Amino acid sequence: MPALFTTDDAPTHRRLALWQDIVCDVFVQLDCKSDLGTAFHGAIASSQVGPAKCSTVSSSRQRVLRTPSRIARATEDFVLFALGRHGAGAVLQDGRETVIQPGEFAFYDTTRPYELRFDDDFTQTIFQVPRVMLHRRFAGSEPLTATSFTPDRPVERLASQFIAGLSEVADRLDDDTATRLADQAVDLLAMAMSERLGRPALASSTHRSALLYRLKAHVLAHLPNPDLGLAETAAALGISSRYINSLFADEDTSFQRFVLAQRLERCKRDLASPTHAHRHISEIAFAWGFNDLSHFGRVFREHYGMSPRDWRQSRLPN
Repeated sequence: MPALFTTDDAPTHRRLALWQDIVCDVFVQLDCKSDLGTAFHGAIASSQVGPAKCSTVSSSRQRVLRTPSRIARATEDFVLFALGRHGAGAVLQDGRETVIQPGEFAFYDTTRPYELRFDDDFTQTIFQVPRVMLHRRFAGSEPLTATSFTPDRPVERLASQFIAGLSEVADRLDDDTATRLADQAVDLLAMAMSERLGRPALASSTHRSALLYRLKAHVLAHLPNPDLGLAETAAALGISSRYINSLFADEDTSFQRFVLAQRLERCKRDLASPTHAHRHISEIAFAWGFNDLSHFGRVFREHYGMSPRDWRQSRLPN
């Protein structure tokens, strides 16, 4: 089942604040504004698809802002492709503005400021891709942010239909299939973008990069397991432990450092979320695979410059 997030069960005066927490947890750090007050509503169904993510968003009118200050405090590095399903939504980035109608899509880069405007109820499918995953296939995507891709062009239509179909089955895919389909979706998007600019896309992902995506997907799927280890992962993927660290060396890291960084990032996110305010720090740490609280506290401080408790207190209202 996809992860479901909704404002429906919250008190009406808390719904917009809860919606911002939900959006930040599912996507990236954003500011959400709406004049609807207690009439506001929103829901997201989200599924991981290998290294990417498919989410269906249905909500009320609002403005969504990714500001320079939000970017400065964040580590997210994604490209988000928004497919129109119902209603219309505007995207503003890099001095351009476009309106996404049903059947169209546009994309925006989380490493630079952007704004989303919705003047009425809407539904969109968001395909969230690590930026490096796209840029290995298509370099220089900046000229196309906040640009509509329409079903009038065959490749753009095919890319849109593929992502829409992928979102419908994302929660029922095994890890390997999900990773392969995510690669194919990004291949199609890169092809549509290169066609729009009239220049060739980069060569499709090599076996090595595809295997790295598969490796990361396996790690992320098993992060909560404290017994997740190099030998077990190598056996699951049918490759050697040495080859795994060779793959991670391409990104200047190792298996152990990657696992630790991903666990810490999820603990950091949960500690800052009002949704998890009732949970003990130890509960959150153990839920993400740590089995020694003192070790967790030490490495958290080394990475973020403060203790888990101080981080939580700095982010949550008193």
